[in-house]
Amino acid sequence: MKTPALSLSGRRLGRLRPLETEFFNRDPRRVARALLGKLLVRQTSHTILAGRIVETEAYLGKNDDAAHAVSGKTARNFVLFGPPGFAYVYFIYGNHYCLNVSCLPDGVAGGVLFRALEPVVGIEEMAAAREIKVRRTEDLARIPMLRQISSGPGRLSEAFGVTRERDNGKNLASTRSDLRLVDDGFRVRRVAITPRVGITKSATHPLRYVIAGNPFVSGPRA
Repeated sequence: MKTPALSLSGRRLGRLRPLETEFFNRDPRRVARALLGKLLVRQTSHTILAGRIVETEAYLGKNDDAAHAVSGKTARNFVLFGPPGFAYVYFIYGNHYCLNVSCLPDGVAGGVLFRALEPVVGIEEMAAAREIKVRRTEDLARIPMLRQISSGPGRLSEAFGVTRERDNGKNLASTRSDLRLVDDGFRVRRVAITPRVGITKSATHPLRYVIAGNPFVSGPRA
């Protein structure tokens, strides 16, 4: 069911439609591609943040040496083996969190990593969360400044306040969740597919999806 058009922080978006559970109940490669152009939204009692997804990576569960699920179900990765559409958050390199969403039917592991967002709503709040010093409001309209906010898995998690304690296991398809995924009707013109970046195992697999030409992607542009 579609929700009414909203004006978020003074910026009018299209008609927002929550992504349903079935959206995620399929091959992570299809989900990773389909997520491009959708919005990640964080809504609290005092603020709304929204970023457009411009870069994702698919992880194929037990058949993927780079996936956390390759060794089976554990206390750390159990969300990947659960129902589709749930947030899987892990801490990496001792300094940042990474946000993923579970895919495939309950009991079958698979997921998609969010690698980069284009800031849309709540940009000042995101910059503050990232401890980015802004001298003038106009700076927040400049791409080099905006890229610092959410171009990269760790950056986007910090901008949205994503932590394992706060968000691991949340239903990203639920309208009751303060962290969720929605569709505002944005159309992606061209998608580029490249090998994944920042990993060593199964690194050559073409499982990274980007909006072609988008300046906010975190890795090599395509």
